Amino acid sequence: MTDRREGSDQAVAPPRRLVALEIDGQAVKVPEGGTVLDACRAAGRDQPTLCYGPTLEPRNACRICVVEVESSRVLVPACSRQVEADMVVQTDTARVRRARKLVIELLGSSTELDRSSHILEWSEIYGADPDRFGPPAPPDARDQARAGEHEPSPVGAAATVGQPPKVDNELYVRDYARCILCYKCVDACGEQWQNTFAIAVAGRGFGARISTEWAAALPESACVYCGNCIAVCPTGALVPRTEHDMRAEGTWDESAQSVTTTVCPYCGVGCNLELHVQADRIVAVTSPEDHDVTHGNLCVKGRFGFTHVEGR
Repeated sequence: MTDRREGSDQAVAPPRRLVALEIDGQAVKVPEGGTVLDACRAAGRDQPTLCYGPTLEPRNACRICVVEVESSRVLVPACSRQVEADMVVQTDTARVRRARKLVIELLGSSTELDRSSHILEWSEIYGADPDRFGPPAPPDARDQARAGEHEPSPVGAAATVGQPPKVDNELYVRDYARCILCYKCVDACGEQWQNTFAIAVAGRGFGARISTEWAAALPESACVYCGNCIAVCPTGALVPRTEHDMRAEGTWDESAQSVTTTVCPYCGVGCNLELHVQADRIVAVTSPEDHDVTHGNLCVKGRFGFTHVEGR
């Protein structure tokens, strides 16, 4: 049921009742239908999340946001568990810390996570030690075949997935050695936003990976280069070509970058752009997640069509 304000054709949703619960001994009220994560943030708790995104539906893939709920046999994911009246939640018990530590260690034992400042910070907080699982296994022929590559990848974290960075276009790079299979890129490319369906999860078990159809090169796939997959990637597995090249040169420096918000000039939709500028050069373009037009999404012109500003 919806209401309509007097003199307006805009539908207004009815108010939601508040649900009272307890987070680490603190009484909290959040709207009905909200999640435990919403309640934790309302209580000022900084819950770690990886596969969660405010513009996407929860996937429950990473399990790093788990919390302990009274009377629950298992730890529950805060990002998707809806709040219930009188629920009692603990966010920092020994059981929770041990679970988060193990998640970080398992991810770090098979994936390169050095470009995710949050994961590095959480590693220190929870005392994670990925090396205790042993050195990375070298790639074999099956790894190379799954990845669609024919040249051996270097021994190291990238070897565990058997694929070096895929540089097959001028706009962005896919470095799946950093992929944690959070599925956020698949959701952003699929029915939740772009509806292009250029990428999906291929394979099963240890062979699961993000891939285009038949492992085709990106220019030969259905990709429209909106870059919305880049916007939601939490580990740097997907980055603009500019960032990839600057990192290879050793010139990429986020601390030296300024961010200016403007409006995209290409059409009348009114998308907001965040221009990341380093040394008087635009090096990346993003969009605010809380913007009511874009919700963090852009088209190929908005995200990559900035070279004319520099006369390139």
